[in-house]
Amino acid sequence: MKLAGNTILITGGATGIGFALAERFLRAGSEVIICGRREDKLQEAKAKCPGLHTRTCDVADDGERVALFEWATREFPKLNVLVNNAGIQRRVRFLEDQEPWAVRRQEIAINVEAPIHLSALFIPHLRQQENAAILNVSSGLAFTPGTFAMVYSATKAALHAFTMTLRHELANTSIQVVEIVPPAVDTDLGGVGIHTMGVPVDEFADNILQRIVAGELEVGYGRSEKARLANRDEIDETVRRMSAL
Repeated sequence: MKLAGNTILITGGATGIGFALAERFLRAGSEVIICGRREDKLQEAKAKCPGLHTRTCDVADDGERVALFEWATREFPKLNVLVNNAGIQRRVRFLEDQEPWAVRRQEIAINVEAPIHLSALFIPHLRQQENAAILNVSSGLAFTPGTFAMVYSATKAALHAFTMTLRHELANTSIQVVEIVPPAVDTDLGGVGIHTMGVPVDEFADNILQRIVAGELEVGYGRSEKARLANRDEIDETVRRMSAL
């Protein structure tokens, strides 16, 4: 996949990994659209990178996902890359979680329903493009889940399975399917200050994009690369160790 010459839609593109990807695609010469729930964050992103196009959208809502698809393909008919990046992480042990089901359901909707639904919506359009791609952002926790974020881990495991199978289903089309597998990255995912021990977001984005350009279809970094390639014994040991934290 090339960084230049694309028209790219990035969900959750105003902050964190999404914004880091948007910056780099824009700098390389692609047209970039970002969407997110918070208009103030979208405007902050646009102030940093005036070339960005923005759209307010809550991808947890299926109606808003349909509206996003209709708007994006109407306003940007050459759109050829979908980046399913939007995600939330609720750091709470399952048996201690006292939030109503609607709060848990939102995490599932954003992390799993949205990328599957958006992929289904956009694939007919992407198949009409000469070079197209779907990039799904999962997590190292898809491979070595943590009890501190059980639902999040489960949603990312589901996204990993979906991405693998979608890649095979689209193998004979113009659409490349890529999975980005972040470790803990220094962003506000899960709450401000929680991931300050994580990999710097610019370091992560530079590395994974370099490898995607080189043709890799499943890319981790640091601990998530180790998790991605682990055998079953290594996975079990990592999960036991994280569960004791």
